[in-house]
Amino acid sequence: MITEIHFVVVTILFCVNHFKGQMLFEMALEATIDQQNMAFNPAKLHSSIKIPFPKSSSIENEYFVYHQADLFSQSFSAIEGIRRMGKLCDVTLKVENMSFSAHRIVLAATVPYFNAMFTHNMIESTQKDIVMHGIDPEALEALINFAYSGRISINVNNVQSLLIGASFLQLKWVRNACATFIKERFHQNNVLKVRTLADSLGCFGLMTDSNRYIAQYFPDISLSEDFLNLNISELIDIVNKDELQASEEQVFEATIRWVKQDELRQECFPQLLAAVRLPLLSPHYLADRVATEELIRSSHECRDLLDEAKDYHLMPERRLLLQSFRTRPRCVSYIRGHIYAVGGLTKSGDSLSTVEVYNPLTERWELAEAMSILRSRVGVAVLNNKLYAFGGYNGIERLSSVEVFDPATKSWNIVSPMHRKRSALGAAALNDRLYVCGGFDGVSSLNIVECYQPDLDRWTIITPMQKHRSAGGVVAFDGYIYILGGHDGLSIFDSVERYDTYTGQWLSVTPMLIKRCRLGVATLNGKLYACGGYDGSTFLQTVEEYDPQTDKWRFVASMNVTRSRVALVANAGKLWAIGGYDGFLNLPTVEVYDPKADCWTFAASMCAHEGGVGVGVIPIQEPEVP
Repeated sequence: MITEIHFVVVTILFCVNHFKGQMLFEMALEATIDQQNMAFNPAKLHSSIKIPFPKSSSIENEYFVYHQADLFSQSFSAIEGIRRMGKLCDVTLKVENMSFSAHRIVLAATVPYFNAMFTHNMIESTQKDIVMHGIDPEALEALINFAYSGRISINVNNVQSLLIGASFLQLKWVRNACATFIKERFHQNNVLKVRTLADSLGCFGLMTDSNRYIAQYFPDISLSEDFLNLNISELIDIVNKDELQASEEQVFEATIRWVKQDELRQECFPQLLAAVRLPLLSPHYLADRVATEELIRSSHECRDLLDEAKDYHLMPERRLLLQSFRTRPRCVSYIRGHIYAVGGLTKSGDSLSTVEVYNPLTERWELAEAMSILRSRVGVAVLNNKLYAFGGYNGIERLSSVEVFDPATKSWNIVSPMHRKRSALGAAALNDRLYVCGGFDGVSSLNIVECYQPDLDRWTIITPMQKHRSAGGVVAFDGYIYILGGHDGLSIFDSVERYDTYTGQWLSVTPMLIKRCRLGVATLNGKLYACGGYDGSTFLQTVEEYDPQTDKWRFVASMNVTRSRVALVANAGKLWAIGGYDGFLNLPTVEVYDPKADCWTFAASMCAHEGGVGVGVIPIQEPEVP
C-alpha cells in the first residue's frame, strides 16, 4: 500500500515538474526573442554602419552564390517534427476510423494527387477535413510520412497496399519501388495475380515484367490453380505471346486443361484454340492427339482450325499462301540463360575438354564440369535444358561420340554415337530432335545429315544436303534447319539451304551477301544472323542479317574484332560472338551485339579458352518455391 501511494506521489510530482519545465522553457524562449528584438534593429544598423569596398567596375560586377546543400533535407526534417507535434497543420486526412494531420503545402509539393486537389479549386481545396476512400489507413500513413521524409519501409505484408495507395496518389517513386520489390519475388504461385493487379492499376512496367516471367516459365505456371482461374481474355492474351518459352504441345495441353476446368468454357474454346499455333505441331501429334480430342471433334470451328494445320503440312508448296501468325514460330529473344563454352583450342592449338559457363547475372565466366573427351571443332546444341556435344577432334582423330550435360546433376553422360565421325560440323535442335549436318571426317567434307531422338537414344541418317559442307553454320529457324556457307575442300560458299522436317527435303534459298566458312550463326527477334568467318583470303568481321519477311540479306554493324571459327548465340535479347581466330591468335574475347543500337560492345573474356569453342545457352531455371 505504501509503495502504491509512493508511486502515485512520484508520478504527480513528475507531471507537475514536467509541466513547469515546459512552461519555463517557453517563457525563456519568449524572453530571448523579446531581447533579440530589442537589441537587433536592422534599419538602425543599415543606416549607421556601411562597409566600404574599393570602387572598381570589375569588383562591382563580382558576385558569390552560396548554396547550403542540406537546407531542404534539414528543413523537411524540421517540418516533419512540427507535424508530429500537431503544429501549423491545416488539413486532416480521414480514412475509416483514423485521422492524419498534415500541411497542404507539403502534400501539394510532394504528392501529385494532392497537388491537383489543392491547386485546381476543387471542393477539398478549402476543406479542413478530407475523407479518403479506397486506400488502406496504414498505407496512407506510410505514404504521408514518405511525403515528409522521402523514406518508406516496404515488406511482403504491406507491399500490395502500398502499391495500390501509391498508384492512387500517383506517387511514381513508391509505385516503382513496390514494383521492383514484387518483381524480385516473382514465383509461379504469385505471378498471375501480380499480372492481374498490375493491369488493373495501370502499372505497365510491372505488367511487362509479369508477362516476361510467365513467358519464361509457362509450362510450370500453366499447372497452377491461378492459371485455371484466369478469364478467357487474360488467357488468350498470354497464349498469343510470341515469347512463350514452351513447345506448342505444352500450349495446347494447357488450353485443354483450362477448358475442362469448367463446362461453361466449352463455348469459348474455338476462340481460345485460334490462339494456339496448330500448324507448328508435328503431323503425328495432330493426328494422334489433336484430332482425337473430343472438344475439337464436337466443334465445327475447331475442326476448321485443325484442317488448316493439316493443309500446312500436306501442301508444303503452298505454305507461302498459308502464312498467318499461327504459322510463325514463337520468338524468345530476352530470356536470360547461362552460356556454356565447350571444348575448343589452347593458344598452341591443342584440343580441350574444358567447359566454362557465363552467368549474365554476375557477368562472369567460371569453370564448369569438363567433358570426358577432348573435343575441338565440336558441334553443340541445347534441347530440353540439356547441352549436347557432338563429335569434334581430339588431337588424333575425328570423333563420332556424343555426350550430354545435365545442369541439374552437373554431370556429363555418354549417349549413342553418331553413324559417322566428324569435326567442323553444325548442330541444332528442332521439334524434340537434334540434327547434325556436314563436317569433315578426316578425308573429305560431308553432306551427310543425322537426326537424334533423345527419348529413344537413337540416330537416323536422313536426306543428305545438296552440297558437301564443312565448317558451315547450322541453326533452327522459322521451323526449318538452315545451313549457311561452309566449304567442300575446294570452294567456300555463300549459298544457304534449309531442311523441311515434314517433307524430308533440302531446298536452296537466298544466299548470303558474301561467302563464309567457319562462321557463327544465330537467330534473334525473327531474324537470322551470320557473322565473321573466312572467305578464302580474308578473316572477316562483317555481319549479315536475313529477314524472312522480305527474303533479303543486309549488312549490319561489323564486329570490333576479326573472328573466324567464331561461335554466335542469342541471349538476353542480344547476340554474343564468342572466341574465334583473327589470323594470328586464337581469341578468348567476347563481344555483344545490340540490335536496337546496331553496335557491338565487349563483354567479359573467357577464363579458360582461347577460341574455337562450341557454344550453347541453357535458360536460367526458376528456383523451387518452398
